[in-house]
Amino acid sequence: MWETVTMTESLAMEYDADLVSRRASLAGIAAAALGGGLVTLLGFFAFKTVSLPAFSTSMVTRALSTAGTVLTVAIVGALCVWWLNDEHKGSRPRWRAWLTTALCYVSPALLTLTTIGLPLSASRLWLDGVQVDQVFRSQFLTRAADMSSYADMNYEGLPTFYPLGWFWMGGRLANLLGMPGWEVFQPWSLISLAVAGCILVPVWQRLSGSLPVATAIALVTTAVTLTIGAEEPYSAVIAMGVPAVAVLCSRAFSGSWLSTAGIAIYLGISACFYTLFTGAVALTIVSLIALATCVAERTWLPAVRLTVIAVGSLAIAAVAWAPYILGVLRATTPLESTAQHYLPEEGTQIPAPFLSLSVIGLISIIGLVYLVIRIDDPDIRAMSTALVGAYLWTVASMVTTLAGTTLLGFRLEVVVVVLFATAGVLALAELRLMGLPTLYPARFSESTSKRVTVVFALILGIGGVYYAQQIPEANETALDHAYTDTDGYGERADRYTSDSAENYLKIREFIDAQGHPADETVVLTDEKLFMAYNPYFGFNAFTSNYANPLGEFSTRNLQIESWAERSWDQTPEEFAKALDSATWRGPDVFIFRGDLEHP
Repeated sequence: MWETVTMTESLAMEYDADLVSRRASLAGIAAAALGGGLVTLLGFFAFKTVSLPAFSTSMVTRALSTAGTVLTVAIVGALCVWWLNDEHKGSRPRWRAWLTTALCYVSPALLTLTTIGLPLSASRLWLDGVQVDQVFRSQFLTRAADMSSYADMNYEGLPTFYPLGWFWMGGRLANLLGMPGWEVFQPWSLISLAVAGCILVPVWQRLSGSLPVATAIALVTTAVTLTIGAEEPYSAVIAMGVPAVAVLCSRAFSGSWLSTAGIAIYLGISACFYTLFTGAVALTIVSLIALATCVAERTWLPAVRLTVIAVGSLAIAAVAWAPYILGVLRATTPLESTAQHYLPEEGTQIPAPFLSLSVIGLISIIGLVYLVIRIDDPDIRAMSTALVGAYLWTVASMVTTLAGTTLLGFRLEVVVVVLFATAGVLALAELRLMGLPTLYPARFSESTSKRVTVVFALILGIGGVYYAQQIPEANETALDHAYTDTDGYGERADRYTSDSAENYLKIREFIDAQGHPADETVVLTDEKLFMAYNPYFGFNAFTSNYANPLGEFSTRNLQIESWAERSWDQTPEEFAKALDSATWRGPDVFIFRGDLEHP
């Protein structure tokens, strides 16, 4: 963000202290991803070897979580202060340079482990257990672990409608670790969130030219995401990259082909993970910044680069979406989708994090002021435009309710918060460099500047610890469900008596004994957890919200009603014949609840 073409020369020189080459940046991204993923996986297994009490029933786990967070922030913060003070010397020991870089690159992974991984260590389930949306996510992971193809999570023979990317990768991790898909939900979520945070460090180091600033942005982004978006990790990892993409847009539309490629890759991966953010970012952020650049610079070159981005991202997206698109083109029945027919209370309000009485509220208001004051800088203007785009999408989502649908605008809250928080960190970094020393240059010797750096670091560190230690508390209800819900092995992590889901293993054993392997069997049931824990195909989805548009949800429901009504007057043979005569493959197994007196 601080380059000589966009900032004053003195500020650019200050922030170019840690600027690395393109090749080194790409190597750093790869190293951060690999290192962050490995650290998280090792931490996950280390936590599983220790018998800690359930988070919902003991304060011990909470205390250990806070201690780990304090150590992480304190060590990384101290190394960053040391690093900044070395700028006055012009050099630093090689061993400390490597140590600081390595710890900064994996610090988001450490934060993820201490704030979410440790509180979940005694459970096999991810946040929110198997409540509501987590049921279909667990079902999709179970399918992905069982089949490495484009199979729909529920319907046999249909390509998946939900983006395959994150779930397919989770399925491969499950195969590697020898876990069922539902169980890999936790480690894969931890790894993906940690890796996304770690990647931000080298990315922002390249954009800002400062390793400490990059680390601060990555840690703040990770903390915010873990607080308000961790339950849905595949969307959260995309949201974490939006501020960087906004700055990349500024660089791309000003002539950088590397930034152009980076945006195309980001949007392509986003389409394979979570299409809502793809549409929002592409239409109201990337396109809006391109238009603003065209107007400001009176050139059509940004439009050319926008076209390149569109073509490149669509090519990547086709990896996940091609089978479904082909299915739509070949469909002979109407498509049916109600996924966007959802409007919770938060979908009727505009997110305003800068009005929150919290650490993030404070840093967001600082970021808001900074975005206004520094609007002349192209990079800052791009971030401001990104915020405008996010708010436009949110308002448009409210307006589209007149058409009986929404754009799920409330999902963009995490995007708005990380944009403001990132701007706040940049504001504090610039204040350290250009604030007091500029106003009182005669009073700021080298030793005074070092003390100012320490003061800034202490304020940020204490504020960061205070906010980060509340991450488990912010997720307390979700953590409680992870301990109180019965998992796929029929156990509750809090060691209380399991519910009826403990019988699922026996039911599966019985079905297997009848010659019906799970991946070749269609089941008709309303037992959501049974389908989430076992890779059976369902005759129909549980709700239209998660049903594949190619699946003919309503028509299948009518078929079920017809079978039920006619079954009263049919013999078993006639009923079996009716099942076989359906348009689709009929169910091989029925699972219903009942009792011996009233079956």
